[in-house]
Amino acid sequence: MRTESTAAAVLMFMPPAALKGRGTAWAIEHRYTEQSHQAFDDGWGSLQQAAEQEAAAPATQIIEESVRGILTGNDSPDIGFDLSINPYRGCEHGCTYCYARPTHSYLNLSPGLDFETRIIAKVNAAERLRVAFSGRGYTPGQLNIGSVTDAYQPAERRLRITRSLIEVLAETRHPFSIITKSSLIERDIDLIAPMAQAGLAAAYVSITTLDPALARSMEPRAAAPHRRLRTIEALARAGIPVGVSVSPTIPFLNEPELERILEAARNAGATRAFSTVLRLPWEVNALFQQWLEQRVPDRAARVMARVHEMRGGKANDARFGSRMTGQGVWADLLRQRFDKACQRLGYERGRVNLDLTQFRPPAPLTGQGQLF
Repeated sequence: MRTESTAAAVLMFMPPAALKGRGTAWAIEHRYTEQSHQAFDDGWGSLQQAAEQEAAAPATQIIEESVRGILTGNDSPDIGFDLSINPYRGCEHGCTYCYARPTHSYLNLSPGLDFETRIIAKVNAAERLRVAFSGRGYTPGQLNIGSVTDAYQPAERRLRITRSLIEVLAETRHPFSIITKSSLIERDIDLIAPMAQAGLAAAYVSITTLDPALARSMEPRAAAPHRRLRTIEALARAGIPVGVSVSPTIPFLNEPELERILEAARNAGATRAFSTVLRLPWEVNALFQQWLEQRVPDRAARVMARVHEMRGGKANDARFGSRMTGQGVWADLLRQRFDKACQRLGYERGRVNLDLTQFRPPAPLTGQGQLF
C-alpha cells in the first residue's frame, strides 16, 4: 500500500531539468512503489538543493546477472517472430519514447533515469541459449534479438554478450533476425554475413529521424542518423538482407519525415520496411510528455492530441491488432502514406523468410558438464 510523505527531500513528480546525454533526468516513481514523495518547501531552499543534486548526471552502472533462461516466447499476432532474446535489461540509448521503460519497474527501479543508467547484463546468455537448444523438445522458430532493448547498446562493446549469442546461432545454424539503432552491429558482420548467405539471418536498422538535433535530443546515446544509414550500406554490401524500421511515428515530430526516411534508407540499401505509431504505456506517458514540454513546447499539445486520437482517447492501447498501428483517421492516413511510399520506392513487404530446416543442436557437453 502506498504511503504519502511530505519530506522536503527529492520530489519525484516534479521533473528536474534535462541532463546532457540522457533521455530523461526524471527518476520517476514506478507503479509498484510502496512510498511516494511529495514536494514541500521548508523555507531553507530544500527544493532548490534537490534540483541541483538531481542535475548531476549519473554514470552508467552495469549490473551483471546470471539468468536461468534466455529465450522468451511470443504470443502476439502483431509481431512476426516466435522467440526473442534480449541480452540486456534497460538501455543506455535513452530513447525518451521507449515502450520498454516500464519493465524496470519489475526490478524496483525507475523507468526514467534508472532505465538508461542501470543496465542489467545477462552475462551467461550464450550458455543458457546452448542449454535451451540442447533440450529434447526444442523446435526452432523465427527468433529475433533486441526486440525490447538494444542488443548493441554501449555496454556490448566491452561485454560482447550479443556476439557470443550469434556465435551459438552460427554454430547451430539457427536462423535469427536482429534490430538495432547502433552501428556496432558492423563489428559482427563476419558472423552475420555467412549466415545471411545461407538464408539464416536478416538485420533491421531503426531510423526515427534524419534530423541530427532531434535525434540527439530524443535518442541521446544511439548512433546519429547519418551513421545508421552508413550501417545499412555496410550490411547490404555484405549481402545481409536489411530492412528499416521507421518507429515510432510521432505526429508533428518525425511524422513529416516519413517518406524522406524511407527514401534515404532505400538509397542506402534497405529492401524492407515497417513502421509503428507511438504508444505510451504506464510511466512512459508522463516521461514523454515532460520531454515534449521541455524540448518542443510549441508542439506538445498538438502531439498529444493526435496520440490520443489514434489511441481511442488514451495515451496507450495495448490491444492486439491496434497497439502497433493505432486507429482512427490519423492512423489510417499514416498507413496510406507509408504503403504508398513503400510501393513507390520498391520495398518488399513482410519480413525476410528464414530457413528453419538447417538447425542442428549443439554438441553435447563433455565430462562433468553433462551432470548439469
